[in-house]
Amino acid sequence: MERLVSPHNLEEDFTGDISLRPLRLAEYIGQSKVRDNIAIFIQAARGRKEPLDHVLLSGPPGLGKTTLATIIANELGTSLRKTSGPAIERPGDLAAILTNLEPGEVMFIDEIHRLNRTVEEILYPALEDFAIDIVIGKGPSARTLRLDLPPFTLIGATTRPGLLTSPLRDRFGIMFRLDFYNEEELAAIVTRAAAILGIMVEAEGAIEIARRSRGTPRIANRLLKRVRDYATVKAGGVITAGVAAAALGQFEVDERGLDNLDRTILEVIITKFGGGPVGLDTLAAAVSEEPDTLLDVYEPYLLKIGFIQRTPRGRVVTSHGYQHLGCQPPAGSPGNSLFDLSEE
Repeated sequence: MERLVSPHNLEEDFTGDISLRPLRLAEYIGQSKVRDNIAIFIQAARGRKEPLDHVLLSGPPGLGKTTLATIIANELGTSLRKTSGPAIERPGDLAAILTNLEPGEVMFIDEIHRLNRTVEEILYPALEDFAIDIVIGKGPSARTLRLDLPPFTLIGATTRPGLLTSPLRDRFGIMFRLDFYNEEELAAIVTRAAAILGIMVEAEGAIEIARRSRGTPRIANRLLKRVRDYATVKAGGVITAGVAAAALGQFEVDERGLDNLDRTILEVIITKFGGGPVGLDTLAAAVSEEPDTLLDVYEPYLLKIGFIQRTPRGRVVTSHGYQHLGCQPPAGSPGNSLFDLSEE
């Protein structure tokens, strides 16, 4: 069954949620520093009649990287070509995309950290010189042909910026990291989405949904739709704070936005590994989940709210994590000291 709090790009996000995506910077809620800086860079590029410098967007899934790419293209008055790192298997695939770009167009590569290294090397001259080098022939008779490309802007998105090679990362002139949203921003996103979808939601109901959305707009929109279903069947279609709390309790999303699997992760570390430390691969095997999924989807939020801590030896549950599960933390658990840095 699909997790209500999963921030992954599922098909629903591109079909059901597409109308909820803002199309202009003026409509974009949150990430105020990123938004303000992007506005300056776009205005400067348009004033010079030059393409915007290449942009790298990083951060956990569901925070609006694809939405920002779409907005940048719209603000530049050009179209957006979308692809992803795993989809570009051969250098020829990337060369075909690049040679078909129009002048000033924006190319968006999601999960850019998953580009094949041989494919990645095609990007180096494309990003610096707007040209690609193609090898014709094999052996001693092989020769290199340079093809000029129209000026374009590449926007790369990644949840794992540490996996990018230095040569690729250094070719991005603009780099932003998106952070989790606060409750007020998420409540504004929920209210905006409810108006678009024709849902009646009270201010307290929007705040209740925002509180359980793990700081992620995509999750907020998904929870709003599921609470709408509950309200339609059991509460006359109006989402109040009580209705939202009852609905999300029914769907087993607690007051901090944790679902069964989040709580299972904490419980397994406490009951099977004495609160930690436990290595990522061992923990993934214990909860029957992929290590990359734990690293990209679950762990960032648990770290953000201070329920777990990463140490050189593995993951440890903090005193806050114990308390959330109603357990008594041991005396030496992280979080008991005033000087503990459990969110690092």
